[in-house]
Amino acid sequence: MKNSPIPQCPVARGLQSVGDAWSILVLRDAHSGLTRFDQFRKSLGIVPTMLTKRLKALTEDGLLEKRLYSERPPREEYVLTEAGRDFLPVLMMIGAWAHRHCDGELARYIDVEAGSEIEPVAIDAVTGAKLGTRPMRMSLQRESEPGDR
Repeated sequence: MKNSPIPQCPVARGLQSVGDAWSILVLRDAHSGLTRFDQFRKSLGIVPTMLTKRLKALTEDGLLEKRLYSERPPREEYVLTEAGRDFLPVLMMIGAWAHRHCDGELARYIDVEAGSEIEPVAIDAVTGAKLGTRPMRMSLQRESEPGDR
């Protein structure tokens, strides 16, 4: 038997990067096109010290990257990385869950090209089944696939 570390729960590991509300809201705003510190601060109503911490953490975890947009005075903006862009479906699923289970008038996602409301669903790419409709379990080992031996 190999001496390898036990795989960590993917949910727990993901939450280490984006597990607080401010980080998730910064990513939401970044997906909406905000890039500058003052834009995030105004949109979120967050105190500057907290925003600085969240932007630093999201940058260190590879979800945002800093880019210089002004040399005099030096000013940086925060843009989504590939990992940050990959978080959009997660945001949309949180929003879809809120529409189903939370009270209040909530904004809707609209497909700009089609003009219709987006109804996010999570699908297993292997089986095509909607997540939550079949039993599942978490495995600490990779499941063997047909043909693996």
